[in-house]
Amino acid sequence: MTPFEHMKKVDPKLTQLTADIYQLRLPLPYALNHVNLYLLRGAAGWTVIDTGLNTPDAQAGWQMAMSQLNLTAESVQQIILTHVHPDHYGLAGWLQQQWQHPTTGESPPIFASAREIEIAQETWHKKEGWLESLMAFWATCGIPQPIAEKVIEATASTRRLMNPLPSHVQPIDESQPIQLGDRQMQVIHAPGHSDGQLIFFDESDGLLLVGDHVLQKITPNVSRWPGGEANPLGRYLNSLSSLRELPVQQAFPGHRAILTNWQGRLSELLHHHDERIEVSAEAVTRPVTVYEASRLIFNHDNFTMHEVRFAVTETLAHLEHLLAEGRVRRSGEAVWQYERV
Repeated sequence: MTPFEHMKKVDPKLTQLTADIYQLRLPLPYALNHVNLYLLRGAAGWTVIDTGLNTPDAQAGWQMAMSQLNLTAESVQQIILTHVHPDHYGLAGWLQQQWQHPTTGESPPIFASAREIEIAQETWHKKEGWLESLMAFWATCGIPQPIAEKVIEATASTRRLMNPLPSHVQPIDESQPIQLGDRQMQVIHAPGHSDGQLIFFDESDGLLLVGDHVLQKITPNVSRWPGGEANPLGRYLNSLSSLRELPVQQAFPGHRAILTNWQGRLSELLHHHDERIEVSAEAVTRPVTVYEASRLIFNHDNFTMHEVRFAVTETLAHLEHLLAEGRVRRSGEAVWQYERV
């Protein structure tokens, strides 16, 4: 995780990138202050890629885009989610309401990977047991209870910014190309930042809708979350390596600027994580909890509670990667501790 500079608030912005693709930049109430969404125009209607977080500023941004592009219940064909993190999923239900057909009552269908649908149900839709599950997880990481309570309140605040949730999300067939606007695009599973994240590649012009898998200047957060699959960092690094030969001319990301030096940026990210893995290993000079290791790696004093939880879960991902490599061992059940082998 690259510490974010505390950036000023941004305004919504709609930009035409190609003859058929628009980027909608929406503000976020965090240090990373915006998310990029994409709208693809096609003969059958518009395809929306990701949705933003449900805040008044983001709603205003969508109203602006709806007005400028004449996005209506009749013209919007589908909503595609690269993954279900709040800044990509949070306005999905609200958009369905905006585009509900006045006669039929139908709304554009929403699609995501089957794994991301599972994550959404467990993380955002679950009404009972989510609080207890999070408390147990943070206890396992060794976070002191007063801090854990503040981190959970930050999570609860985020959950409130995702209502209304969509009633139904359909799984994408990852084995087949997908029609997005007038483009037939390859579906690529890109785990790490989120277990089931999908990215979409158009071989005809080398265009990649890359979600949060690869970003310019900052590194995507790779974390181990409750219920997440083992060794997310290892899967992320394997994915980056497998994508190095993809003939990408330009990649449209979920944050920051468009990427045009694909292989170069992947090399930078792989090198960065090599260094971070060593930094994480150096934090294990004695048996440490995840929280203790994260405080050795990151300066929590400058973090919001939102950023503290990312620092701890990213530290956990790195420790679990060291565990998979056989460089550390893990002990304890109620509270995990890591020590060098």
